[in-house]
Amino acid sequence: MTADSRGVHDTLVLTRSDVEAVLDMNACITAVEAAFRAHAEGATLPPGVLGTHVPGGGFHVKTAGLVTHDGAHGYFVTKTNANFPGNPALRGLPTVQGVVSLHDSIDGSLLALIDSMEITTLRTAAATAVAARHLARADARVITVIGCGVQGRSQLHALTCVRHVGRVFAWDVDREAAERYATAMSERHALDVVAVADYRDAVMKSDVVVTCTPSHIPLLAAADVPAGCFVAGVGADSDDKHELAPDLLARGIVVADVLEQCARIGDLHHALAAGAMRRDDVHAELADVVSGRLPGRRSPDEVTVFDSTGTALEDVAAAVIVYERALAARRGMRIRLGD
Repeated sequence: MTADSRGVHDTLVLTRSDVEAVLDMNACITAVEAAFRAHAEGATLPPGVLGTHVPGGGFHVKTAGLVTHDGAHGYFVTKTNANFPGNPALRGLPTVQGVVSLHDSIDGSLLALIDSMEITTLRTAAATAVAARHLARADARVITVIGCGVQGRSQLHALTCVRHVGRVFAWDVDREAAERYATAMSERHALDVVAVADYRDAVMKSDVVVTCTPSHIPLLAAADVPAGCFVAGVGADSDDKHELAPDLLARGIVVADVLEQCARIGDLHHALAAGAMRRDDVHAELADVVSGRLPGRRSPDEVTVFDSTGTALEDVAAAVIVYERALAARRGMRIRLGD
C-alpha cells in the first residue's frame, strides 16, 4: 500500500462479498494450520481476548499477530465481533457482525478494514478441520452436526476437505432448520445428509461430532459419545456458553485451541470450575499437535475433544490471505483515515 508525503497510508476496505471472492476453504485451512505451527515456533504475537456481555448477546475483541523469525515483517489483527443469537429470528440480522483491522506489525500502519462475517465463518471451520486431521480417525466417515446455522454449514464444508465423508446426521433445536440444512448440504456436497430428531442416537453412530450452537447447558456427556469419536465443541466462545459436559472432557483427550483462553471461556472453563479437570489434564494446545511437539490421536478407541473458542491466530491467518489476494485482484476501496 502507498503512503503520501506526510506518511499517511492507504487503507483497503473490503466487504463480505470481497472476502467471499478471494477466500476459499482449502486455502483457509492451510493458512490456519500454518498459523498454529508458527505459534509453536514462536513466530506470532500472543493472542488475546476481551469480552463484554449485553442483554441478548455480547461483544468480543480478539487480537494476534504473525511475524517473520527475524522480526522484519509481520501482521497484527484486532477483530471486534458482535454476537447476538436472536438476531435472525427477531430482526432479520446476522448472528455475527463485526470488523477485522489488519495492521503492519512493524510500523503500525492500518492496512485494511475487513468485514468479519465470512472470515469468522471460514476460519472457525478451518480450525476444526485442522484439528480433525490430527485427532479424528483416518477412516472417519460418519459425522453428526449439532446446530444447523451458518457455522454448521461451514463446519461440514471444512470436514469434507480433510476426511472422506460418507454420511451426515444433522440436528437443530429448530427441526425445520435441520431439514433445510439436510436438503442444502446434500445438494452442495453430494452427500447423504439426514435431519434427525434424536441427536444422541446419531452421535452414537458417528465418528466425528461437531457442536456449533449458542447453548448454555451441556448437550453431550461422556455416556453419549462412542469410543474412537472426535468431538469438536465450537459454540462455547464466551464464559456463559456450554456445550460439552465436564465428564466428557474428563473422559477424552482434550486439545485446546489456546489453553489460557479455553480455561476462561470454553467448555474447559466449565470442567475446571466443576473440578472434573485440572489444567495439567489438558493433553495439548492445537499448536503443539500441529507442530509435532505432542502427538494427536494415539489409538483408534480414544475419544478426542477439541475445545475451540476461536483465536485471533485464525483471524490473522485468514485476513492476510484476503488482503494479499484482494490487492492482487484490485478489489476493495482505498481510503486514507489519516486525512
